[in-house]
Amino acid sequence: MNISVQMNPCFKEVDRSRKRYIVMKGSAGSGKSVDTAQNYILRLMQDKGRNLVCIRKSDITNRDSTFAELTGAIYRMFGDKADLYWQINMSPLKLTCRANGNQIIFRGMNDDKQREKLKSITFQRGKLTDVWCEEATELTQADLEIIDDRLRGELPEGQFYQIRMTFNPVNKNHWIKKVFFDIPDPNVLTHHSTYLGNRFIDDAYRQRMERRKIVDPEGYQIYGLGEWGEIGGLILHNWEVGECSKNPADYDDFAIGQDFGFNHANAILPLGIKDDVIYITKEIYVFEKDTAEIIELAKDIDVPTKKQMWCDSAEPDRIKMWQKAGYRARGVDKGGSQGSVKAQIDYLKQHRIVVDPSCVNTIKELQQWKWKHDEKTGEYLDEPVPFQDDAMAALRYGVEGWRKQKKWMY
Repeated sequence: MNISVQMNPCFKEVDRSRKRYIVMKGSAGSGKSVDTAQNYILRLMQDKGRNLVCIRKSDITNRDSTFAELTGAIYRMFGDKADLYWQINMSPLKLTCRANGNQIIFRGMNDDKQREKLKSITFQRGKLTDVWCEEATELTQADLEIIDDRLRGELPEGQFYQIRMTFNPVNKNHWIKKVFFDIPDPNVLTHHSTYLGNRFIDDAYRQRMERRKIVDPEGYQIYGLGEWGEIGGLILHNWEVGECSKNPADYDDFAIGQDFGFNHANAILPLGIKDDVIYITKEIYVFEKDTAEIIELAKDIDVPTKKQMWCDSAEPDRIKMWQKAGYRARGVDKGGSQGSVKAQIDYLKQHRIVVDPSCVNTIKELQQWKWKHDEKTGEYLDEPVPFQDDAMAALRYGVEGWRKQKKWMY
């Protein structure tokens, strides 16, 4: 069987390596996760008796990261014939190679119960041979030791055990740097990649990163160049990833926030609030789509029309289009302290925030939303860095009604 796969040459060494630990740090958009997914699909199809477990700190985030990357690789390779080669199960998440029975399963390390499930993994054919730790900086060193202990016992001739870790190197003091980068080890292959070496990245993304180099040089070192660093001045720490009900009736109140965009993202966040906890239930996060197209997307994912939609007041014509489509859209008053960015952020800081794992772009923005840094004084200013903050703007707008503690009526 001939399979046509497009690869980035910079990953050739890691894809061919049989070392036990493959440790891949890189910038956002470097292609490391796409390459990892493609490599595992090919490996498990070719080598009988190999099985893979994909690890995230929180199990539920696998669905929109490792599982999505692996199924995407399958469909790129086989198109509408994918089902002939792989059985794709959504509940529980599992991929099975039809030719040899090799399997891919998905686990978390968030608590003792999830760790115990990892210890009891068995497969119908073969052994656990491969582990992919995506966003590996979420894991503790103890987590990795539990994972590492699962890869043991004799293997058939030609087989090998391997753990691959992929991540953005946020913290220069992280244990991964100390264990794998600072101490030479013949069993370890470290690899560094950036978006600059990804031949499949689009021009719009390159332009956004070039802008980040100017407006947020500290963040660019990490997310643009994949260098070890530390993001100081993060705005929100009071959030976590967790499953959210999509039914507005399950909340004390429900609202929608929208930040208009075209060249930068147009972001829409349906939000629920219950017992003073804010839930980000879904997201629309799209580029270069006109308002009519985005309205259709909102209808497709059942963004409610009868709940208040808070929008950027600088775009009155777009607001009118949403109103014509039946949505209760209105602009956020940006004047005075009541409508200030700082006041909205202060309100968000007072609440626990839960983000549904499907909101992958919102999660990325939360991880890097930070205050401006004064290079001369070394102090952080009460003004957010204006870069990749479209979902954050939608979040700020969406809580406006609750912040003002009154119901808006037409």
